Amino acid sequence: MRLIILFLATSAALPSASKAQAPVFAITPLESNIRFDVEASVGIKGTFEKWNATLTFTSPDINTGVLEIKIQADSVDTGSGMKNGKLKSKDFFAVKQNPLITFVSKKIVQTGQDTFEVDGDFTIRGVTKLEKLSLVVSGAGTGSGTIKGTMAFDRKDYGMNSGIPFIKIADRVEVTVDLNAKRVSGPPVNLEK
Repeated sequence: MRLIILFLATSAALPSASKAQAPVFAITPLESNIRFDVEASVGIKGTFEKWNATLTFTSPDINTGVLEIKIQADSVDTGSGMKNGKLKSKDFFAVKQNPLITFVSKKIVQTGQDTFEVDGDFTIRGVTKLEKLSLVVSGAGTGSGTIKGTMAFDRKDYGMNSGIPFIKIADRVEVTVDLNAKRVSGPPVNLEK
């Protein structure tokens, strides 16, 4: 009986021990931002005020990392009430039916000393497609730093075919992320030098 209890106690302790061996990062929205830019006859640039992001690993290997970003679509802010209202409408973000815009990485590949390519599922308006986020990381290996990146997509691929009255809008949308990350536990991520 003691052997069974010892085995169960050891089994219960193992998952927490293995988690301690994986890097855990916190991303602080107050020191970070997510922006977008669309070429148009009248510039359309803006930010999202409400979002959260996580960067998790199952081991120090960079390839085990998962970057997940969840944006509240109705928090869009272009500085114009008219543009905000149009972007929230069924013609664009359709925020009532699809309150979240998300990106969940499927693969992280180190392409240079401080550059990475992240393939992931991007979902907007309930449509999900594979997109690529190109990142530059500063402070790698120090435990804290910034993750800056860009992703471009064609809005028509996601059913955003309408325009805004009197404004000519390009199809290409560029999203930029500027995330402040800090390792809160676990070892450093193994990176190529």
